[in-house]
Amino acid sequence: MQAFRIGSGAGYSGDRIDPARDLAERGALNALVFECLAERTIALAQLRRSLDPDAGYDPLLEERLHAVLPACVAQGTTLITNMGAANPQAAGEAVLAVGRALGLPRLRVAVVTGDDVLAWMQAHDVPLMDSAESVRSLDGRLISANAYLGADALLPALRARADVVVTGRVADPALFLAPLMHHFGWPADDWQRLGQGIVAGHLLECAAQVSGGYIADPGFVDVPRLEAVGFPLAEVDADGRFVVTKLPGTGGRVDRLTCTAQLLYELEDPARYVQPDVVADFSGVRLREVGTDRVLVQGAGGAPRPDQLKVTLGYRDGFIGDGQISYAGPGARSHGELALAVLKHRLQRLGLDGQEHRAELIGVNALHGPHLGAEHEPYEVRVRLAVRAPTRVLAERVGQEVEALYLNGPAGGGGVTMATREVIAVASALIPREAVRPQCHILEL
Repeated sequence: MQAFRIGSGAGYSGDRIDPARDLAERGALNALVFECLAERTIALAQLRRSLDPDAGYDPLLEERLHAVLPACVAQGTTLITNMGAANPQAAGEAVLAVGRALGLPRLRVAVVTGDDVLAWMQAHDVPLMDSAESVRSLDGRLISANAYLGADALLPALRARADVVVTGRVADPALFLAPLMHHFGWPADDWQRLGQGIVAGHLLECAAQVSGGYIADPGFVDVPRLEAVGFPLAEVDADGRFVVTKLPGTGGRVDRLTCTAQLLYELEDPARYVQPDVVADFSGVRLREVGTDRVLVQGAGGAPRPDQLKVTLGYRDGFIGDGQISYAGPGARSHGELALAVLKHRLQRLGLDGQEHRAELIGVNALHGPHLGAEHEPYEVRVRLAVRAPTRVLAERVGQEVEALYLNGPAGGGGVTMATREVIAVASALIPREAVRPQCHILEL
């Protein structure tokens, strides 16, 4: 059986589009996956949907589809994405609208739902992970609750021969595992092959991170033509072994180092990488360079899947007020330090001095604290004050106090910016697998 060619079209919601178009047009792919959904992204999408019932999916969905759909349909490449976010059904309709605008004669879109478990969470109290609290502690503040679906939820869509599969919250590697299971006929209890498929998904899910973006370190680890880094693809055989590579002529690099860096990314226990479909074991993975920009990956294992599914909960958690002002020239640092001292007293007057906050000089101590910057005398600094406040009104006062430094000193400040944003925090919980009921809905031109 020929190798299955699967590419990564995005590693996050705002990722570049031109490398995905290149993959669609030149990659000779069987499947192209767009992984665009971070933990906090879906809660923010739920907020957009609450204001507009037709919103809540990825804002770049239409632009991405216009770029890649013609080539995918012409070459028979299945497009799989979690850009449905908080509103997969509306996203599916948007995909059809793009198909009409492109003049496609036919298009079959599968919408996978069932990850939204907010109603179940509101009716059941379960412990929060990494916390002594339970879901009840979020009453009145809970915005979203989305379970991580597995590859099994996507298989009906692939069996329906969909051209485009749109989902909400799905475990990132499962987006890649599902087409491999479907194409090769891997059974749901073939833990070794499923574990190998999870490794493939894990290496590809962050797109350019595995083709050079994650390791670029000028003078130490150089990455050629980083401005034109190519997104990766994998050539997978029936046993799950695969070669990670990228298209000829693209920037970046794929080698043992880039793959090792991505393999270890967000990995807590290499022997127990818990996923909805399998508990993958990366401890035996071996990487071997088999050509320029070609790395063979094999040796993964797996154990039976968990009985519970992870749920990400999004909830309101106050507001952040942010204000910034710059000082330049001789004495820039002393001016900035005086500004911070003034702001400290102003916070006390507002009753915000006990709130979580950051007061720093960008370029001096913003990243590593006061000790490493103690002897540094910069020519320019930027004062930043950020405070978490319980209300929007108090958060807005933070920026106003920074702006007041224009006339109230120290002298020479300029370039004030102010921002206020609501904090959408996330928590996690585990729920019984039976509480989640995925469904597949077919839409067609």
